[in-house]
Amino acid sequence: MTQEKPLTEAQTLKTLPTDDVRAIMWRFADRYDLQMLVQSTRAVARGPVARLVAAGGRNSHEWTPEKEALLKHFDESGVTAAFLEPEYGGFIEGPKNLATSLVAFELSWVDAGAATCSLASNLALAPIHERGTPEQNAHYQRAMAPPQPGEARKPMRGAFALTEPLPFVGVDTGYMSGRITVAEWEEGKEPILLVEKRGRFITNMAFANYVTVAVETADPRIKSSCMVIVEETDPGIFDRGTPAKKLVHQLSSTRDPVISVRVPASRIIGGYDIVDGVIVPRYNHSEVIEAVFRRTRVTVALMTAAKLLSAVEPVIRYQRQRFRGGNVGPGSPRYDLGLQGKEDSLHRLVDVWAMGEAAASLGFAAARAFDVFDPIEKQKEKILAEKGIKGGRAELRALREVEKKALELIALEAMPADKRDASRYEELKNDPLVQYVLLDAETNVLCPASKLWCGFGANAMRDAVSLMGGYGITEDCPGFLGQKWMDAQLEATYEGPEAVQRRQLSVTMTSPVFLALWDLWTKQMREIACRRPGTGACTLATAMTMWRWTLDHLTKAKDAHGQPLYQSARQGVTFALADALAWLLASRQQILDVIELEEKGPNYPAVAEGLEGFVQFFTDLCHVQAARAAGESGRICAELVHGYNAHPAWEDSACATCYSTEQFDDWEAILPGLPCGAEEENAVFDKEHLIPKAGPCVRFAGLEYFERLRMKLDGCLTGARLAKDRAAKALTTVMIPEALDYPQ
Repeated sequence: MTQEKPLTEAQTLKTLPTDDVRAIMWRFADRYDLQMLVQSTRAVARGPVARLVAAGGRNSHEWTPEKEALLKHFDESGVTAAFLEPEYGGFIEGPKNLATSLVAFELSWVDAGAATCSLASNLALAPIHERGTPEQNAHYQRAMAPPQPGEARKPMRGAFALTEPLPFVGVDTGYMSGRITVAEWEEGKEPILLVEKRGRFITNMAFANYVTVAVETADPRIKSSCMVIVEETDPGIFDRGTPAKKLVHQLSSTRDPVISVRVPASRIIGGYDIVDGVIVPRYNHSEVIEAVFRRTRVTVALMTAAKLLSAVEPVIRYQRQRFRGGNVGPGSPRYDLGLQGKEDSLHRLVDVWAMGEAAASLGFAAARAFDVFDPIEKQKEKILAEKGIKGGRAELRALREVEKKALELIALEAMPADKRDASRYEELKNDPLVQYVLLDAETNVLCPASKLWCGFGANAMRDAVSLMGGYGITEDCPGFLGQKWMDAQLEATYEGPEAVQRRQLSVTMTSPVFLALWDLWTKQMREIACRRPGTGACTLATAMTMWRWTLDHLTKAKDAHGQPLYQSARQGVTFALADALAWLLASRQQILDVIELEEKGPNYPAVAEGLEGFVQFFTDLCHVQAARAAGESGRICAELVHGYNAHPAWEDSACATCYSTEQFDDWEAILPGLPCGAEEENAVFDKEHLIPKAGPCVRFAGLEYFERLRMKLDGCLTGARLAKDRAAKALTTVMIPEALDYPQ
């Protein structure tokens, strides 16, 4: 049996994680362009942004000149151009999901409002970028690019208007009060459309030059809903609206605009066709939004992850310095360790750090997956178009056959390399449609799961703030932790509140392809547990097995009233199981990131010194988080499996097989000792002798395997608390800078 190595001084965390360590874990160590983007973004975040926050810039919901100045810093640092294609003024080739996620992470490390201000322009462009015509893409990307030396122009800024005024705001993207009608349509000329939109909580509206709006058709000459680009110079009303009186994200502009303008039909995103005298948008608003949100939600997810990890250094400093300045001197435990002399404060900080690592690991994994997925999706569209397959239903039918190949590939992947059909394996692995189906199933789960972690992270931020004592909720709290805690509440609702993410997961996590991937991932966790038992992979694999069994059980089981359990309307079942899945996914990716650091770290001289300590510490954090994830998931699964069965009670129906006291007396007279063979739950004694409980003992018929899994899961927690002790000890010796590097 493999034993964990004893903790030695050489294996102890010596410094906080460096950029080089993070680049390896998050898979951009070989991307110089992304490393430079991180550095330039950080300079803005911990310089101008931090100084503005420290100066009280968050105290007003108005868009001030000081906030406006941040836009120029974004332009000059490359943040604005990070999302643009190189031919239009950008500097990053290929998909930009990881790049924009890193930008969001760095800005949110200091202030999420500044991150939102930057990213909202990307969100405005995203519908054009994903579904716009080539002409639309070229025009707006060029217009948004920062001016080059010698250019006398201002870059265009955008806003994205989906949500509607109350009562619709944040409820359902399928309901819209925005309307589009035909204003003019002269024969032989392009139609002129009237776009009417009242937005709610629209970011960037104080300075946006154009807005991508979602509208529903209110004219029989327009077939469906769509998204349209409106500009501030269009004839009509372009009222930026009143500022929202937010308590959070005050470095971004949020308003409730009123728009009623005339635009040419060429502003319909993706273009349109005219069929029998009717304007037919090539994409309805839902199709555009789906393509946008499945990517941009990931960047928001990482905003909360950054908050958790940014809290570690300020809390350590506060804990150590808590009692300095009193009647204690250097060399005493009270002076040197402060609150870190108490186990509780250390363990709670370990929990916060582990939560932040898990959230970041899942978010960056989702971003990388979309970077791989984007070009394959374009390949898929090209291949299907060449085959004459067009339209949602036709594509679904075509891809249903490809699903069988995807399942075959997963089965081959699970086999030892020397036992699989190598030629068939390579054939399927290189089939772009098979790869599309696999990545589609994976990203459809990773995106909402990572976004759901904003809610979990908001709860963890409360713990981080509490570790600062009363200082945590002051305006001058180091690291702005109080503001970050408040900001996290909003991030949990951005681009769809938690209910939206749970709803999406409840559908996508039952995909046969995803479930096959899940089984493969579970097997891989078992294999990792053999090599690295200290990671908690064993615990996680058992919890993953339990989750899978629970899903299978719930899709077939009924409650005590005979009603099916796993169905759309039963959100008490589907949403809870989605939460359990999100916990497990994050812990899995956290373990994979540590394995990546351990395997690739020796190849990078910059991390060679101290690598063993980093790996040991992150391994312990993995074990801590795996235990937490398994506990949360196990609790949810147990409640769902048992909670919808009626508890037996001392009633006629429940006691049909019970025996009375008189029967016991008769049996004792015939054969002494016979009543002892009766099971306790079948025995009914006189009322004064009844054991005080709700009813007879519960039976577990058909649930024996689940009960064995529960017992096994408890045993798999072995060592988790020792890992927390080691991680806590490391926090008492890790070196931190003399002061935070912001504000400056």
